[in-house]
Amino acid sequence: MKAIGGKSIYGASVGILMLEAQFPRIPGDMGNATTWPFPVHYKVVRNASPQRVVREGAEGLLDTFIEAARDLVADGVDGITTNCGFLALFQDELANAVPVPVATSSLMQVEQVNRLLSSGKRAGILTISGSTLTSKHLQKAGVPEDTPVGSTEGGREFTRAIIGNELTLDVDLARQDNIDAALALKDKHADLGALVLECTNMVPYAGDIREATGLPVFTIESFVSWFQSGLMPRRYPTESSLSVTRH
Repeated sequence: MKAIGGKSIYGASVGILMLEAQFPRIPGDMGNATTWPFPVHYKVVRNASPQRVVREGAEGLLDTFIEAARDLVADGVDGITTNCGFLALFQDELANAVPVPVATSSLMQVEQVNRLLSSGKRAGILTISGSTLTSKHLQKAGVPEDTPVGSTEGGREFTRAIIGNELTLDVDLARQDNIDAALALKDKHADLGALVLECTNMVPYAGDIREATGLPVFTIESFVSWFQSGLMPRRYPTESSLSVTRH
């Protein structure tokens, strides 16, 4: 058998474009490498702060993200994602700039989740910043215009600490902010059949949201795990390689 080269890095099929941030990334967070059951390769996009991407529409950052995506491809990744759902704004541009598949945002799951639900039910979105999640973000991610949206804005901890890029995070308060926002969205929309978490920092609380609401919860973790399974399908032993014991 001959090994074939051509890459700088092997085994990390998923490349993740990271915002430049300092807030704590606890297990479950997309930026915590222990979250993933498979290797990933990170690339920090300098000057792409949470404030600039979430609150300021990532203005002026497209070329920087494209350059970083191309660096990931040059390193050897087979597909690219990002660690902010608001980067759905750059889905088309990034996908057209690199020769590998791109999945910028957890929001891209919404239409797929809708197809899983019974007639009369639909998915809702939980976001870190409802005031700046625009129709353009939703359109770029293929989200139906009338999709219900709830937000952790106005909570005690989560939105402020993450977008404010603070050095500390009260995990219990952040968890409660997510639960409260999810319950409020469910109470407002009786036809809610599932939740899609826009924010990649919400993943640690997905189980709590599921328990509190009783609804299926889809996250960037579920999306990228699906994505990775296509980039690197699992290999199974063939009949000829199975060890057969004869009696």
